[in-house]
Amino acid sequence: MAKPIFVGLLGLGTVGSGVVKIIENHQERLMHQVGCPVQVKKILVRDIYKQRDVRVDPSLLTTDVADVIDDPEIDVVIEVMGGIEETREYLLRALQQGKHVVTANKDLMALHGSELLAVAAKNHCDLFFEASVAGGIPILRSLVDGLASDRITKMMGIVNGTTNYILTKMSKYGASYEEVLAEAQALGYAEADPTSDVEGLDAARKMAILARLGFSMNIDLEDVQAKGITSITEEDLNYSKRLGYTMKLIGIAQRDGNKVEVSVQPTLLPDSHPLASVNDEYNAVYVYGEAVGETMFYGPGAGSLPTATAVVSDLVAVMKNMRLGVNGCNAVAPQYEKQLKSPSEIFSKYFLRIRVKDQVGAFAKITTLFSERGVSFEKILQLPLKEDGLAEIVIVTHRASQQDYEEILQQLRELEIVHEVKSSYRVEGEGKE
Repeated sequence: MAKPIFVGLLGLGTVGSGVVKIIENHQERLMHQVGCPVQVKKILVRDIYKQRDVRVDPSLLTTDVADVIDDPEIDVVIEVMGGIEETREYLLRALQQGKHVVTANKDLMALHGSELLAVAAKNHCDLFFEASVAGGIPILRSLVDGLASDRITKMMGIVNGTTNYILTKMSKYGASYEEVLAEAQALGYAEADPTSDVEGLDAARKMAILARLGFSMNIDLEDVQAKGITSITEEDLNYSKRLGYTMKLIGIAQRDGNKVEVSVQPTLLPDSHPLASVNDEYNAVYVYGEAVGETMFYGPGAGSLPTATAVVSDLVAVMKNMRLGVNGCNAVAPQYEKQLKSPSEIFSKYFLRIRVKDQVGAFAKITTLFSERGVSFEKILQLPLKEDGLAEIVIVTHRASQQDYEEILQQLRELEIVHEVKSSYRVEGEGKE
């Protein structure tokens, strides 16, 4: 029998436990794929005596990272412990010692991916991170390998299961954001501190990774405009439905010419759009290529076994490369210099909800503000309110530049007849007429 490939595991939480289970339960399949056994030799944990939902020989457990990183027999280090700075140091040490690395750490890859990939290439090591975006969906490998011959122009998707679960429940049952968040926390879909998810930071990290690979450009987290879902109300969702839209937290990465935009924000999608029917904790990514046209990748965005499947798939890729002697050859430097669009070059439709004084000429003043910047209306709803002397106006604009629209918003807030700008969201595609 061929010499086994030894793996060191950093972390034995939800995903780490899944990795151990898959390596144990799929050993015959892995042997068939790579021609040799795969063996977990050492696992870094914080507490050796903690009860876990996977049975592991206690002799494999250690609290000293050197037992994993400095062991000359360990060929591949799998990182599923989370964290950023300390974890970055561990992975740099592993790569510098010639160990291949598989990670599920989106935060780390969004912030330090360029550095880690450069060190991996320098040391002829593989660094794979499929599990860092969209859990069990093989989106990164599809971009790098499956669509390698195409030129990606746009990626648009739901890449955070927590926020998708919250928006699905709010939309279906008319529940408040606070109610659904509490339910999501009770079910384990949301963390005790949900900030990273609900403010769009988690999705922004994933979009930075997708844009970096899809556009072959060093996109950093700070290049992603991010807005979360905390201010979305039941009224916003009701108006969206009335106009033929579904509200989702959407990540968008778009390239026009050599310039790109990357953002995460609540977005109204036509009910007919494939992403509008992606519900609960599921993720989906829509990819537009010049040659292939439109493709969509759909599946579970998180969970022990779906994410662990992506991790072990990366491990298989590393092992195949080891058998062929081509480790480190997959690292390709970014092809294009980073060029970000300015607000005047980013175009979209917009949904706007404002409360105005219910008096003659009020709507004409609002219309004038838009027409002065060449922005026209696609849809309008105007409703009287029970509040004395106020009316609510809901507008969906035609395409406008982000710069023009933001300046119009500022001028609206300064108008004497405008009581309040209640909400504003991006709109993608066509809605109900």
